Amino acid sequence: MLKQEYNYWLSNIPGIGPVKIELLLDTFKNAEEVFRASGDALIKRIKEARREEPIRFFNSDVERILGSRDEEKVHRDYSRLKEQGIEFITREDKEYPDKLRPIYNAPFALYVKGKLPDKQRKAIAIVGARECTPYGMEITRYLAGALAREGVVILSGMARGIDSYAHIGALEAGGITCAVFGCGIDICYPRENYRLYLEIPKNGAVLSEYAPGIQPVAGNFPMRNRIISGLSDGVLVMEAKERSGSLITVDMGLEQGKEIYALPGRITDSLSIGCNRLIKMGAKPVTSPQDILEDLFTDYTGSPCAESIGSTDPMPLRLKPEEKQVYRCLGMEPLHLESLCAMTGLPLDQLMEILLKLELKDVIRQPMKNYYVMNKNYIMNKN
Repeated sequence: MLKQEYNYWLSNIPGIGPVKIELLLDTFKNAEEVFRASGDALIKRIKEARREEPIRFFNSDVERILGSRDEEKVHRDYSRLKEQGIEFITREDKEYPDKLRPIYNAPFALYVKGKLPDKQRKAIAIVGARECTPYGMEITRYLAGALAREGVVILSGMARGIDSYAHIGALEAGGITCAVFGCGIDICYPRENYRLYLEIPKNGAVLSEYAPGIQPVAGNFPMRNRIISGLSDGVLVMEAKERSGSLITVDMGLEQGKEIYALPGRITDSLSIGCNRLIKMGAKPVTSPQDILEDLFTDYTGSPCAESIGSTDPMPLRLKPEEKQVYRCLGMEPLHLESLCAMTGLPLDQLMEILLKLELKDVIRQPMKNYYVMNKNYIMNKN
């Protein structure tokens, strides 16, 4: 077998995770030696190694190692990766992300579809609630896009809600985004994100430490969060309840020495409790892309795409009086058609015609049917 096939075998022994793999490699030097070692040699040398490294390694683990030695199956399964366009990278390869190497329990191997970003690129992990608010959705999309346009890689987990809109914002800006899976990367989870699953690898990557075929069981997701934070230079939490899974990523990010950012929210909103608490504990509040960019780039001086939320910088586009009347009513919080009708006093048919014109001019968006928001990329002076 090839060297990578031995590594592939070692990374897929049931019950043998990154810590035990590291012990085996420290003891036997490489995966081929582990594959060739006799049962007695495994038991003896592992016992010797455990005197210095108190790792729970059982006889059942040795039995799993011995029982998994099937060269024909290993060769067949590894060949199938290439057929599926999946790259297999281990810590022994130069392609392995440098940011992951020092973290605790770093994955021994990664499965990648697409292309991992240049190691020198700055990256931000954006995480938050699956059941996010329309406001959270829009601001996530905006911040991810603004950061991506500045060359920052956007990392997330392609889950519903905040994760999805982080990827969407980066893609819409023509930037690079990477999704870390809690299952095999041949499985699109959730299924509703199939378009993202196809688009992300075109200019970024989907990656996982789990081999193809591994199902998205609940226990996998806290583990994958250490990779999301590990690959980043900072973690941005957009919306989170008091006890949110996103806070697991924050905890791991703190252990890894990452900067933590949070979107401030109203004290009455349940999805802002987690973010507001993080800010009280020392996370940096984010009200504009500059809050992050100035930390990532010491020579950052600002750019047109990084205006603060709520900016009133005029844009070179004139609106008719009735269009401006409608535009003045909108913000980043989606507003329903009926509310707009009441606020403007315009007949419904006339209002819908104006809204259509504003959409065609790309100054407003309809994030969901009959709800309207300003297009953050084209905010104009409302005066």
